[in-house]
Amino acid sequence: MDPRSGFCPATRTFRSLRPPIALPPEDAPVSFPSFALSRLPSPLPAHPAFVDASTGAALSFAALLARVRSLSAALRGALGVARGDVALVLAPPSLDVPVVYLAVLSLGAVVSPVSPLSTAADVARAVGLCSPSVVFATAATVSKVPASRVLTVVLLDSPQFESFLHGHEPVEADGPPAEVRQSDVAAISYSSGTTGRTKAVAQSHRRLIASSLQVPSARPRAPGGPVVTLLGVPMFHSYGFHMLMRGVAAAETTAVVTAPRGGAAAVAAAAARCRATQMFVAPPVVVAMARGGGGGPEGFPDLVRVDCGGAPLSSAAASAFQERFPDVELSLALGSTEGGVISKMVGHHECHRIKSTGRLCSGVEAKVVDIISGGLLSTNEEGELCIQSPSVMLGYVGGNETRISAFDSDGWFKTGDLCYFDEDGFLYVVDRLKDLIKYKAYQIPG
Repeated sequence: MDPRSGFCPATRTFRSLRPPIALPPEDAPVSFPSFALSRLPSPLPAHPAFVDASTGAALSFAALLARVRSLSAALRGALGVARGDVALVLAPPSLDVPVVYLAVLSLGAVVSPVSPLSTAADVARAVGLCSPSVVFATAATVSKVPASRVLTVVLLDSPQFESFLHGHEPVEADGPPAEVRQSDVAAISYSSGTTGRTKAVAQSHRRLIASSLQVPSARPRAPGGPVVTLLGVPMFHSYGFHMLMRGVAAAETTAVVTAPRGGAAAVAAAAARCRATQMFVAPPVVVAMARGGGGGPEGFPDLVRVDCGGAPLSSAAASAFQERFPDVELSLALGSTEGGVISKMVGHHECHRIKSTGRLCSGVEAKVVDIISGGLLSTNEEGELCIQSPSVMLGYVGGNETRISAFDSDGWFKTGDLCYFDEDGFLYVVDRLKDLIKYKAYQIPG
């Protein structure tokens, strides 16, 4: 392998130049919650696990673990939720949502987050694809749940849910919980294909584990200080969902924006208010900060890194941000609901390659395929990017989508991106082979 580009002439593939990530053995029975909670220090961190950036309310790690334990016991004992069941989550952002995610996952059940702004038709489509047995909603969203389906509905703003969060313990008569394998489906997220038709994407526990390890933490400027992450992307979005779960595994404080009125500038202002050290955002927030939204650099004294994903960021916007915030890393990345995080920038020296999407993440192997001949290409040659990674989806569920359209005959995921690697291993996206527009991290058929 060329140590500069990562290209291997023998296999004609590109390999990650990052240090390997320490994944559990593939056959080890490990769920994402058990992995994440096993990484927490003892005693538990003194800083909060989650903070509501809109209200200042906080949830400690001790309270998080207690609520997850109680809710999982209540779901199993009172509602009969079991391994393989699907829980559709149709709720606005709140500190209760990560508790629901972790409790459902701990049972081996499947989380399927849907935008609370979805239309009733969108929700019906999601229900038809993932076939949930239980729906978590609120009084404001429950009317969108199809009345024609017999579903158990739990309202997050109800006394019932509040009672589920406290005092429930596993019942001995229920027996031990089912063993959860890393290859089991953990989440079903939604993505649009070339026609814009919604597809349900199955993601494994191993993918959640890998994603939590592939994105390094931004070290605080003050040695020993806490890492505070501002999650500026929706919790239901695959990007937001994975980074929300990553914060638990990394024992960081994750600040969530629960009242997103005010748009991108309000997200930036929330980051300044909670003294974020790192931010996970979509391009509009970067553009807003470059234009002065949320204040100047003096308003972000602790900010070390901004991770931008979900949609392309123009070179002009990236340059404007770096000019205004010269001491903050602007880390661009390439990823998708189906492929997980593929490449990203790490460190100031990489973040200046603003036309690239960084280098391959740990655990990712790639090949560039000539779209005419099907041959494998080398550096500075454009073709379709195909990858193998622990973060790649298991496949599609429901509908008529199959693995055939998404994977080649050797099992490589076809990203649909026309790309090339330069001689330093940086990945550049030239165009999309699939006709899809991304606007503010949302997918719109072109």
